[in-house]
Amino acid sequence: MEKKKLHVKKGDTVVVISGKDKGKKGKVLVALPQEGKVIVEGVNMITKHQKPSKKVQQGGIIHQEAPIFSSKVMLWCDKCKKGVRIGKRILQDETKVRYCKSCGEILDK
Repeated sequence: MEKKKLHVKKGDTVVVISGKDKGKKGKVLVALPQEGKVIVEGVNMITKHQKPSKKVQQGGIIHQEAPIFSSKVMLWCDKCKKGVRIGKRILQDETKVRYCKSCGEILDK
């Protein structure tokens, strides 16, 4: 199986651009490159009926985030205050960074 790449990483702030959660902003909790999906904090919430077990002592109805396709999210630029397209650039110290195509701001810390 070939290795797939995502344009977002764990810890990135993203904005949802389509679907029922359009416009919501959140942090990427988990990136799933094999499926082409990401789990974003507070986005695509589902209701799960959980049975008590050794791992989870208290059963009941829990709410948790479900994966969404990575193509439905855009990286958030703090300078532009919107979801932006990204480009990749190699700096003079040979490090590869992502930058905002609108304002040129470097998005990797």
